[in-house]
Amino acid sequence: MQVTILGAGNMSRGIATRLLAGAHEVHILDRDVGHAATLVDELRSASDGRVSAGAVGDKLMGDVVILAVPYVGVARMVRTYADQLPGRILVDVTNPVNAAYDGLSVPPGTSAAEEIAKLAPDGTKVVKAFNTTFAGTLLTGRAGGLPLDVLVAGDDADAKATIARLVEMGGMRPLDVGPLHRARQLEGMGLLHITLQFTMGTGFGSAIKIVS
Repeated sequence: MQVTILGAGNMSRGIATRLLAGAHEVHILDRDVGHAATLVDELRSASDGRVSAGAVGDKLMGDVVILAVPYVGVARMVRTYADQLPGRILVDVTNPVNAAYDGLSVPPGTSAAEEIAKLAPDGTKVVKAFNTTFAGTLLTGRAGGLPLDVLVAGDDADAKATIARLVEMGGMRPLDVGPLHRARQLEGMGLLHITLQFTMGTGFGSAIKIVS
């Protein structure tokens, strides 16, 4: 499967690594094409998978688009690709954390994912995923010797199933947590997980894992 990742930061690196491990073709687009090219060179040195770089504004490739940019940059990105998003799956990985890291920047009763769904054109299938996983752990897809759990929310069952397959092929475990409004809880979990890094000293190397 072809997947486009918007953004060339740490989350892009981690998610792309898992996608390449699952034998998918990855296209990384960034406003700084040099930044994207540097990341692609790094990924190629670690994998023989198919990965390419480009600039934001280039054509989207594949049916899955991953928003791996800070939440403050999401609206601009959605506007840039408004004519290409209908029919595609748009994956929101953001945690809309405020500047003080003591709360979320979205109003009560909504989530970043739901706000993105409002911005996106009709026919765009928005899915929340990866926001409770840290970029560093995605490089291996494991933490504490166990596969990462990737919590997935969305209103389109087929879109969630597609993302679940991508997660599984990358060596992780997808967990369907329900409709898109569950992103409210996921983003709260994401904030809590970030906060714990400073109190536990785990250096963004921990993971949220459901065990039984």
